[in-house]
Parts: sequence; C-alpha cells; structure tokens
Amino acid sequence: MAMGRRRKQRQGQIWVEEKTLVKGPSHPFYQRLNEVLERHGFDGFIEGLAAKFYAPRFGRPSLPPPVYFRLLLIGYFEGIDSERGIAWRVADSFALREFLGLALTESPPDHSTISRNRRLLELEAHQEAFTWVLGVLAKEGVLRGKTLGIDATTLEANAALRSIVRRDTGASYEEFLRGLASASGIETPTREDLAKLDRKRAKKGSNKEWTNPYDPDAKITKMKDGRTHLAHKAEHAVDMETGAVVAVTLQPADRGDTESFEETLDEAMGEISDVIEDEEAGEALSDQVVAEVVADKGYHSNAVLAARDQVGIRTYISEPKRGRRNWQGKAAEKVAVYGNRRRIRGERGKRLLRRRGELMERSFAHCYETGGMRRTHLRGHRNILKRLLVHVAGFNLGLVMRKVFGIGKPRVLQGLRAALLRLVYAFFTAICTCFRFRRSRALSSEIHPAGAMSFRIFVCAAK
Repeated sequence: MAMGRRRKQRQGQIWVEEKTLVKGPSHPFYQRLNEVLERHGFDGFIEGLAAKFYAPRFGRPSLPPPVYFRLLLIGYFEGIDSERGIAWRVADSFALREFLGLALTESPPDHSTISRNRRLLELEAHQEAFTWVLGVLAKEGVLRGKTLGIDATTLEANAALRSIVRRDTGASYEEFLRGLASASGIETPTREDLAKLDRKRAKKGSNKEWTNPYDPDAKITKMKDGRTHLAHKAEHAVDMETGAVVAVTLQPADRGDTESFEETLDEAMGEISDVIEDEEAGEALSDQVVAEVVADKGYHSNAVLAARDQVGIRTYISEPKRGRRNWQGKAAEKVAVYGNRRRIRGERGKRLLRRRGELMERSFAHCYETGGMRRTHLRGHRNILKRLLVHVAGFNLGLVMRKVFGIGKPRVLQGLRAALLRLVYAFFTAICTCFRFRRSRALSSEIHPAGAMSFRIFVCAAK
C-alpha cells in the first residue's frame, strides 16, 4: 500500500451534490429526544408562544424559536456553559445539526444570534416553556407532585471581587484602603501595609457596604468549597417520588434559606397549578399535590413551620440543636415545631430526609457540575434565569429519556461499548468455567465452585 500525502492546497468546487457529502453517523439520543418533542407538539407550542415577540410580516426572518430552545438544551446535555461554546459545538457536529433541523448547506447560528434571541424573548416565555416540559413529565408518568424537597446552592457570578465599589462613595476597594491608611497616619502605604490594615478589619465583605457596578444582583458570599466570591443563589423544588425539578428560582446569594423558602414554594405551587389545568397531565398527578415539604435544618424556623401548619402542609424539616426553648406566647409555633419533630423522628421522616439528600444533590450535580452551569456567563437575575429555566428543563427531559430510552444523557453512550465488551467477557468466562468435564465421555452436570462464582459475576455485570 502506498503512503498517502496530505494536500497543502485544494481547488474549490463550484457545485457539490448533497448526496456526495460525507456524513457522520447520527446520534441515537438526539433522534429519540426529537421524537419525544414532536410527539408532544413542542415546535407548535413554542412558535405560538413566541409569535408575539416578532413582527408578523416585515423584517428578516429570525432564528426559529424551537431551534433557539433546542440550542439551550444542547448546553445542558453537552455540559457547555457559554452560548459561544454552544455555537462552536453545533458548527462542529453533524448530529447536532440534524437535531436542530439544519441542512448541510445552512450555516449554524452564531453566538450573537443566540444572545439576541435570548434578549428578545421575555422571561415569561421561558417560564411557560419550563411549565410545558413539566406537563410532558406528568403525561409520561414522571411527576407526582405530592411531596416536595427544597434546597439551594450557589452559582459563581460573572463578576470579580476586585471590581466591587462602595455603595456610599463609589470608591474601589484599593481606594478605600488607601483612605484608611491615610487616616491612620500612613502617607505612602505599600501593598503589605494595605494587606495588614485590611486583615484587621471586621465585616470587610459586607453586602450592605459593597456592590459590583457591572452586576448589582451578584452578592459576596462563601461558596461550597470555602472560597469567597460574588455569587447567586439557585433554589430547587424537587418531586421526592421521581426526582423531577418542579420549580427553580434565582435569588440573592446573601438571602437566608428561611427567607427564600417562601418564594420557591410559591413558585412550585404555581407550576403545579398550571400543569393541573391540562386535563391529561392533571390526571397523572397525585390526588394530594404539595401535601408535604422536606428540607434540611437551614430552613427550620418558627415562622416557616407555623405558616405551613396553618395551610395543612406537613413538614419534614431537620431540626438543629438549640437547647431548651421558651414557648411563652408562641402556642401555634410550639404545636408546629413539636409536630415536625415527631414526624422527622418516625420511619417515614427518616426515609424522606435520606432521599432528600440523594435527589437534591443529584439535580445540583447534573445541572451545575456536569451540566456546566456552576459558573454563570450572564449578568442580571432575569437574564440568568432565562438560561437556567431551559437548563433545568433539559434535566427534566433527561428523566423522560431515561424512562423511554433507558439513557438520560447523550454522553452516557460513550461508555456503552466498553460496558458491552465487559459484559460479553464476563458471559464467556462464566460459560467456560461453569461446567467441567469428567474423564468420561458424558458431560457432567456438576457445577464447579469457580464456575458458580463467575456466573454470579456475570449476573452482576448484566444488572
């Protein structure tokens, strides 16, 4: 065989037949996902939803709204955090072009086009798309809505701490420290002097005194890993039976859990109410929707428990150790706290709290770790929430895909070939060592101990 050589220059062809173009194999996950979306009428719903944001006749045709939402879904399934990365990934993949409905001769959308459509479509349109996905979950039997778990996590903001300024004077952090040094008698302070002066100050990162001029919604907070950053707070309400995210809110990172709890729970109740309006989806929900709420000890307070007790919602909220308490003049709070304590000490309460940790952390891991949204590339809560709603909707669609297709993310298919080879190897190993021949011509039915062990290994691998 002769060695091929790479051509340094090629003469371009004027006409190329489409059937002669080299196409890669299509991706089975995105094919099945398109089947699910088409079966439930995704394109028609999104076009009707977005029609009011576009001119009826005049102007250049925009990026089709169903394609825009599919692009954001690709961001979740491929773990891409930025719109620029999504555009680059689509331009490099035939399978994703087919998922978007683009012909080989069509140029994929640029990142500026994606950004333009995100700014054009209001937040309410993204929320309605999220509600539509919840309706699909209910129709597919992946949403019940009786018991909700609520928890929050922090998302790193697209803003740096070095750019914060004083709320009262507008001075930067370094200018403020130089002013303190000058007041203390240091005329020409060095960086070491400023660092030493800053180290002794208390509450030097207060959100009441400092803000970021480029993203006022970002707040100074301590992240999960102990670092201090400007961040946002994302809070999920998760169905404790199926793991579906019923509602997602984006709030200031310095807001306490007991304060953000009410907003997320109200959002979850509103989403379930919208799903119930669809008769087919409403029939699949539980007879008692939002009857129970599960949360960790950060949400435990007299006001939260008493408010839930008044409306008849049972709470399973972990109770921190506070010692002996004085209930004088707090009869309603006492009844609510003692009722919650009795429930979390029961078998069902312990089981729900264990499951809460599993399902809540799973949604955070899929959406923000492998989903690529732990650090935001947008600014402003309304702007970030648009991307976040479609991102979490992709997580919910992954639950439907896991039920229909057996796989909830396309990247899971990458390790399927290796798993299949391990399964085949375990099968042949079990067959070869399961039975042994006796010296006689007849095949013995006696099972060798090593063969029995190999057979058990094969059964485990098959599971």
